[in-house]
Amino acid sequence: MNSLIETESRGLPADRRRSMRTAGLGAATLLLLSVAALAMLVTAVITLFRRRRLYCEAIAASTARAILRMWGVRFRVHQTEPFPESQTIYISNHTSTLDVFILIALMLPNTRFFMWGGTRKWVPMAVMGHLTGTFYTPSQTNRANRVKCFQRAERVLRRTGESVYLSPEGRRVTDGTIGPFNKGAFHLATNLKAPIVPLYIDTPQEINPGLGFSALPGIINVYRRPSIPTCEWKLDELEMNKNRVRQLYVQFERELREKKQ
Repeated sequence: MNSLIETESRGLPADRRRSMRTAGLGAATLLLLSVAALAMLVTAVITLFRRRRLYCEAIAASTARAILRMWGVRFRVHQTEPFPESQTIYISNHTSTLDVFILIALMLPNTRFFMWGGTRKWVPMAVMGHLTGTFYTPSQTNRANRVKCFQRAERVLRRTGESVYLSPEGRRVTDGTIGPFNKGAFHLATNLKAPIVPLYIDTPQEINPGLGFSALPGIINVYRRPSIPTCEWKLDELEMNKNRVRQLYVQFERELREKKQ
């Protein structure tokens, strides 16, 4: 698909070629997601909606990897041990719309995801999200519903013992550095006493589509950082722990930049 679009657009101005590539791959991505959603729904019916890990770690992960290959995006995971099977709070920085495909493609064991509620307007995403047990977060301005969302998530995770992924970085600042962190992930970790596994997603600026879909081919590096125990954490230390973890990201980002210079 990628090479076909490039062949048909050869000879056009660079901006025009890129917009055609984005439109073509966007349509192909939507088609692939639709097929995957249908396959997941059929599988869910056959398994009486009781094989969530199958939907997440087989169908969803395979679809995410196929989409990344179609876009020409590869990723490398830097870690010294497998992801834990026990209950874990996974967090990461937030770099672009590529994040969701990268994170699903990682096949984090027995893990649910938090995702912005606005993604449900895309029917295939809504179907896949429902079947995989995604927690949909309301807007930052809707504090009451956000609190209810996290309370429900905590009840579900406490009952099931599942892991969960969410990004505490609500937005990126204009200079591309680590933005402010929200408290939700750290509140969950404190109450569940589950360790935090920080992931750092290093997306080269030249391929980064931001919040759009105009990604270019390239390699994204995902770094697994040391686990952070939370068994001693207390809610009255929430702000301190949030800032401490953010500082770990700031420091690691600085170290990566220095290595690249």
